Amino acid sequence: MSTSSASLAGTLDRTDIHDILRNDRRRHVLTSLRGDDGSMSLRDLSEVIATEETGEDPAPRNVRQSVYVSLHQTHLPKLDDHGVVEYDTDAKTVTLAEGIDDVRVYMEVVPGDDISWAEYYLGLTALALALVAAHAADVPTVSAVDPHALFTILFLAFGVSASYHFLRQQQLLPDWFDRSH
Repeated sequence: MSTSSASLAGTLDRTDIHDILRNDRRRHVLTSLRGDDGSMSLRDLSEVIATEETGEDPAPRNVRQSVYVSLHQTHLPKLDDHGVVEYDTDAKTVTLAEGIDDVRVYMEVVPGDDISWAEYYLGLTALALALVAAHAADVPTVSAVDPHALFTILFLAFGVSASYHFLRQQQLLPDWFDRSH
């Protein structure tokens, strides 16, 4: 791992993490390695990524070759330099490395028709503030609710949401990035 890309604590800088994740192929490498034991041959990895990029199975030979070359020459050496994967150029194998722990927190995938957790909590906060303001302004329906009950309901909404969020991450991330096999 290059010393310029790691802090004294041994973790990657945010700039390096964003640089790693801004490229689709590097993200595909990391998500593809989540299966089995977190290790794949370069050939298998390039076939998986070429299939994802083209939507054809098998992907055209020229696309598989292009992916293979770009992974070998550019993307895997970069990920290896940052300690995110270990790339054995002789055996042509790729394995998740310790640096994946720094990157995985940034890998939350939000489908196009969904909202991120940040947006969810922002919306929940806006709803809570609107309800508190409505109660303070004596809006008939809201002001009929006991203030202690209102705050209890809001507190429970945040607590249940945070618990669900935490448990969901615990379920997803170990499957994606478990290197203990």
